[in-house]
This record gives sequence, C-alpha cells and structure tokens, in this order.
Amino acid sequence: MKLTLALIAFLVLPAFALAQNMSAAREGTAATAPRDSSIAMEETMVPAKDPGIQIYVRNKHLDEQTVFTPEKTVLFVHGATYPAETSFDLPLEGISWMDYIARRGYDVYLMDVRGYGRSTRPPQMSEPPDQNPPIADTETAVRDISAVVDYVLARRKLQKLDLLGWSWGTSTMATYTASHPDKVSRLVLYAAIWHRETPGLVQANGPIGAYRTVTREAALNRWMTGVAEEKKANLIPAGGFDMWWNATLATDPVGSKQDPPVLRAPSGTVLDGQKFWSAGKSTYDPAKITVPVLLIQAEWDHDTPPYMSRALFPLFVNAPEKRYVMIGEGTHHVMMENNRMELFREVQTFLDEGAPASAKTAQLTPTN
Repeated sequence: MKLTLALIAFLVLPAFALAQNMSAAREGTAATAPRDSSIAMEETMVPAKDPGIQIYVRNKHLDEQTVFTPEKTVLFVHGATYPAETSFDLPLEGISWMDYIARRGYDVYLMDVRGYGRSTRPPQMSEPPDQNPPIADTETAVRDISAVVDYVLARRKLQKLDLLGWSWGTSTMATYTASHPDKVSRLVLYAAIWHRETPGLVQANGPIGAYRTVTREAALNRWMTGVAEEKKANLIPAGGFDMWWNATLATDPVGSKQDPPVLRAPSGTVLDGQKFWSAGKSTYDPAKITVPVLLIQAEWDHDTPPYMSRALFPLFVNAPEKRYVMIGEGTHHVMMENNRMELFREVQTFLDEGAPASAKTAQLTPTN
C-alpha cells in the first residue's frame, strides 16, 4: 500500500445570469465569461431511479476528442447547499475547474442531486418548508448518483470512472463507492465530512423543514467564517463572489424572485448531520473503499475542519493508495478563491496517476 501525506502551504497571491431555460442537450457556458472554443459542452436530463425525477448533467471535453477511457472520465457532485455548475464550472478569471480538467484530455461531468440547481425540484419545494419533512437525504442522493454513473458508463461504453465530491458530496460519493467499487477507478474527497466535534455552520434552529433558504449575506458570512480580517480582501478574485452568487441564484427561478432573493436548498443533509456526523456515525464504512483515495482541503475550512480528514484518513485501510493534502490559506470554498490553482493541480496529479501512460499526453496545451 502506498501512503502519502502531503501538507502544502504557500502565500496568497495578491489580487483579489444564467436564468435561461435548458433543452435536453445544448451548448453554452456557466456564467458570463466567453466560451472556450476548444471545449465542447453538452447538457442533458437523466431520469432518476424514482419516477418523475430528472437529474441535470453537464459534460465537457476537448472539441476534437473521440476516444474516452475510464481513467480519464470524471464525475463531480456538489455539497449540501449550492449546485454543481456554479462551483465546478464557474469561469473565474476565464477558466473553471471543469475547463481545467477538460483541457487535459478528460471527459468531465457534473450533476445536481434532485432539489438542487437544474434538477427536478420535488413538489415539497413548492410549499412552505415546515409543511413537509426534510427531502433529498444522503440515501436519496446516492440513488441519483447511481443513475448518473450508469448513464455515463453506458454512454461511453466504459466499466469505471473517477468520482470527485465536495463537502456533503464526499459522503455521497464515498457511500456510492463503498457499494460499487467495481464502477469506480479513483475517488477524490474535497473537504471531507466526518464525525463532528464542533458545531456545524449549517444547523437547524428548531424543527427541520423540507428545505432551507440562504441569502447573499448569509452565504458571504459563512464563506468568511474563520478568515482573519486582514486576509478577507485578498481571498477571492475581484468580483468573484458576486459572479458566483448571481450565477447560483439564477439556478433557483422561485427563490430568486423573493424579497430578499434567496437560494432554496433541500434539508435532508441537515437531518443526516444530526443522525450521523454529529452522532459519531457515518453513511459508509471507509474500510469498504478499495480504490485509490485523495483527501484534500484548505486550512481555514470551518465547514469541514481539518480534524475530520485527519480522523478519516487512517480508516481507509483497504485503499491501495491514499493521500492527504492540505492547501494553505483557503476556506471550504478554496476552488473559487485565489489559491484554487493549488487545489486544481493537486487533484489533477492524483487523477493523472491513474491514467495509462498512453493516455497522459495532453491533446491541448494548457494555458493555466
């Protein structure tokens, strides 16, 4: 077994909508930056395993790419509150993380669990939140992931692919992997959630309704929690927070019209937080993960503090390879901050190590 523990720290570099209807397959981009003409993009709705539910999926790859392999196919899933496209495919300073991976010859996908982003909003989200119990818990999310994995594998005639989860998405992706190791090549857990020793930033004050609402102010305050005052101004690229918030808000056509505008997010994960992580339990057994695993996070993460990954790391006893990387001077949202390229490079190194030598040659010279 190969064990690597990497702790990476560095100085922050100085510097500091999308509401259109979607057809089953069209081309476009996630926010306001020009489209990268070298990258093809498709969007589709994948039927969930439950009737009446459609899961939004976005795919990017090099425009001229015709050969697809398991080791260079990646699926990303989001966390507890925000949709996948505005975190994984937000073109900050001209490039998104999704673009970064696609430029290196990968077939890259993102998905929204039901109730998030452009996926079907269950009918409970059209009623006051206190009228229904929490929706879209981890078990439900894993079913949606399973439907999308099967779609991608069938589409490309593959047996396996790589999985990348953020925050709550680390639990859903790891839970899926523990049950379907035959369909996963490598597993990336960015900002992994594990047994909680401190209060979470997403908590219920009283009974948990079907969904939650998030304002711009609440989103910014959560993002900046734990960041020293003198570091806040140079944490995010100039205009980056507004770009992200506006694109995120635009994925919720109902919440965005409220006064003040809000993003609606399912509360199933909040209930799971009480049942599992705050109770010293988990939705999966790390010993059942039998594929290479990367744990990666930033040092100022107050949503999933470093103690979680440090406790989780030694539990992957059957992973043929495991690695823990910490990015310096970043938060839970480091993929949208000035130090995001360190995250991108470390994840890319891990993914590339799983690709055969013949598949590692870049089809396009990366510019970032």
